[in-house]
Amino acid sequence: MALEKVGIVFPGGDPAEVQALEQLGFDSVWSGEHLLYHGPTLDALIVLAAYAARTERLKVGSSVLLLPLRPPALVAKAAATLDVLSGGRLILGVGVGGEYPPEFEAVGIPLAERGARADEALAILKLLWSGDPASFEGRFYRLPEVRLNPPPAQPGGPPIWVGGRSWAARRRAARLGDGWFPYLVDPEQYRRGRKEVEAYRAKAGRDGPFTWALLLFIRCDDDPAEARQIAVQRLSRMYARPFDGLVDRFCAYGPPEACAQKVREFQAAGVEYFVLSPVASPAELLTQAVRYSAEVLPLLR
Repeated sequence: MALEKVGIVFPGGDPAEVQALEQLGFDSVWSGEHLLYHGPTLDALIVLAAYAARTERLKVGSSVLLLPLRPPALVAKAAATLDVLSGGRLILGVGVGGEYPPEFEAVGIPLAERGARADEALAILKLLWSGDPASFEGRFYRLPEVRLNPPPAQPGGPPIWVGGRSWAARRRAARLGDGWFPYLVDPEQYRRGRKEVEAYRAKAGRDGPFTWALLLFIRCDDDPAEARQIAVQRLSRMYARPFDGLVDRFCAYGPPEACAQKVREFQAAGVEYFVLSPVASPAELLTQAVRYSAEVLPLLR
């Protein structure tokens, strides 16, 4: 199966370099975020606004915005504004986080409430993005018959891709999202997860468009041992946990053909939209992106 759409994570890269991504054949550019974390992170929506200003065609996506950390009305307004300014190019990837409890403490959100808050927030986003007056009464949030003006450029709002590997995340994606967008899963986990999401969607009577996406860490180097070592070191540092036993399952690394083969394995498991996340220093981001475009993607297209 030919690979049609591929995005790339550009975490705090030079906005001027983002223009090059548009010429390299990528379909979207992404930014992740944490409020507070082990290492430096930037606010995803602000980064994406800078990227949208430098590009004309590329969609811009959050990978992922931690929804429980923000009041949903503010998320709705910020996302709608970015969608308007970008000409309808936003994809809103969302997740519940939880791997770094101090950021929840910093905003006064109990960690145990993050899933339930995210569910309410997703319902509120859709209501506010409709362009009609909306009211909502939930456990955490309340809308007193209000209207968001202007609404997003995309009718009904940007597509929402729900991240996460857990059972709760899969159910959330099926019931409230427009796509499933996990990371750090292997092909068999993705295959089982997709079947579960499909079953939840059928049970909920949802049969509209849906995106089967994956964020895939990738490191393209001619020496597979060096590529693996770099992936282990950088991901271990990023997540403050050992990755030596994880990269073989979850990451694409090595020469172009090896990277392409890992993508094929995930394609066979049901992934249709790949968001490639370079395992690279900021100075290497564009170099890695060029290698994916020139040497890896042609093997898949």
